[in-house]
Amino acid sequence: MNIKQEIEVLRAELGRANYEYYILDAPTMSDYDFDHKLRRLEELEAERPELITPDSPTQRVGGKVAEGFTEVTHQVPLESLQDVFSIEELSEFGARVKEAVEDVSFDVEPKVDGLSVALEYENGVFVRGATRGDGRVGEDVTQNLRTIRTIPLRLPEALPRLIVRGEVFMPKAVFHKLNEDRELNGQPLFANPRNAAAGSLRQLDPKIAAERKLDILVFNIQYVEGKTFTTHLETLEYLESQHFRVIPHTLCTSMDDCAEHIQAIGDGREDFQFDIDGAVVKVNSLADREVLGSTAKFPRWAAAYKYPPEKKSSTVVDIVVQVGRTGVLTPKAVVEPVRLAGTTVTNATLHNQDFITEKDVRIGDTVLVQKAGEIIPEIVSVLKEKRPPDTVPYHLPDHCPVCGAPVVRDEDGAALRCTGAECPAQLLRHLVHFASRDAMDIEGLGAANVENLINAGLLKTPGDLYSLQAADVAKLDRMGKKSAENLIAAIEKSKENDLSKLLNAFGIRQVGQRAAQVLARQFGTMEALAAATEEELAAVPDIGPITAQNLTAWFADPQSRHLLDTLRAAGVNMESRVQPLGDKLSGLTFVLTGELTGFTRKEAGERIQALGGKVSGSVSKKTSYVVAGEAAGSKLRKAQELDIPVLDETAFVQLLEE
Repeated sequence: MNIKQEIEVLRAELGRANYEYYILDAPTMSDYDFDHKLRRLEELEAERPELITPDSPTQRVGGKVAEGFTEVTHQVPLESLQDVFSIEELSEFGARVKEAVEDVSFDVEPKVDGLSVALEYENGVFVRGATRGDGRVGEDVTQNLRTIRTIPLRLPEALPRLIVRGEVFMPKAVFHKLNEDRELNGQPLFANPRNAAAGSLRQLDPKIAAERKLDILVFNIQYVEGKTFTTHLETLEYLESQHFRVIPHTLCTSMDDCAEHIQAIGDGREDFQFDIDGAVVKVNSLADREVLGSTAKFPRWAAAYKYPPEKKSSTVVDIVVQVGRTGVLTPKAVVEPVRLAGTTVTNATLHNQDFITEKDVRIGDTVLVQKAGEIIPEIVSVLKEKRPPDTVPYHLPDHCPVCGAPVVRDEDGAALRCTGAECPAQLLRHLVHFASRDAMDIEGLGAANVENLINAGLLKTPGDLYSLQAADVAKLDRMGKKSAENLIAAIEKSKENDLSKLLNAFGIRQVGQRAAQVLARQFGTMEALAAATEEELAAVPDIGPITAQNLTAWFADPQSRHLLDTLRAAGVNMESRVQPLGDKLSGLTFVLTGELTGFTRKEAGERIQALGGKVSGSVSKKTSYVVAGEAAGSKLRKAQELDIPVLDETAFVQLLEE
């Protein structure tokens, strides 16, 4: 068997395995065999790159980061649907249809709350995918769509041209895990799975889109050459035979049947792995659709039934406060059990103190509860006419209910946040940040291993890292003797880090990498920094009064002092070992773009900061210079538009060395 034949065999085997795993949910190939065959295919394609094709399983994740998305004009417009909000309006839709066509049947499908896309195939190969956009013009997101495992890259039947429409979504379980990870990393949370799916599909880097584990359900043939169909049901059956994952659907012969099935979809919405925002009713006959046609906005042969938000009254039994991984205090109302949108609700979010004050929610109140976006139970209003006479306004505590540390309000929002350096509720996030590259840079101590160590009872504060024993670590899941020894060695090595990395590791509010470097160089030792007054700290360039206040409050807290004592006893360095090179770049802000040959962007940024300059991630009128390496993109263009000086690598090096 020659290379070309082996490549074709491997592609066929991997394509079949992918279909069995993701579509049929009945895999016959083990993960080990799949990974082994995929690696072999990658090796062969690297040897013979001219044999790489767009439908190869190796092309699911890859490609260069895009500068932006190009526009795509849809061959067939991706129309939106007319909404109906009651069974009466649905019946009126059915009556209008029956005035135009006889003996009509309908297909009823759940309306997936995601992002609509068109997938184009030529001779059975996936060639392009685009977002709906305004229905006529969308964005080319082909590379990101390739990362979705339920989109076949090659179809069993090679029709000359086929365009199908589907809805990209993020499964509920993936959404919750993504938000957990974002909270752990201090990133803003996605509001709902639809926003998460849309944001993921529009990532300029396909690798990020692949990590989000998006899915798709296909629900329509937009255009086809080489085959004819008479009903919508036939098209769905054909799409299924071509290895697409097809929307769940039911054929109904009357509006009463449609209404009954819509009710069933609504009652079972919690059982779907995806969010829905309604149900879709479509005329089944394609000939009847031609007769009915479309208005300027909608097809006359379909309607989208939108479920009304269900509201019910309940009593607030208690208000409890949870402390999240980022230290934010989140109040929650415990309510008498009430059935909403297919599930029993026993609590509802109260968001923050501002929300509680605005709604004037009190323990003992009778409240109206609904599911916001069909996901999160929330209190809509208080029925004050039913309020007991002995209720009192509720206020969040001024100390953390978990560790007792003081609570502070975010300057830029309504969140209250625990300041405890050793707060158990924040332990996972604290440790992940403590070990991160820009902090103590402990190799091998990612979120999974940190969680493993916490669950085993080996870590209760960041200081406990330095008393870990290799023998104890080796007993944990996914850890062996060698891995444990490597981890202990990495922890030991981190003791020698500069003071600036330790400061950054503490996660003090508004003290990130840059501020930590400034403070370490200014004060030299942890002892001197801890003894500094607010006025002395605020006088340091780039620090300011709020950061100074955060620093003095942190050093004054008993938990912080205990952590410092633990680290000092363990031999962790608390002195600055970086001597400032000067301040010749003081007051200048640089933006780095493209690839530099002499050093990495991080190294270039450190050189700038060592000379007193600042590094920014975006170009603005405040930018002093843009340093442009190879393949510089949109930042370079913006600099030229704003008439900001641009330095190539040679000029940049000269500036540093002058």
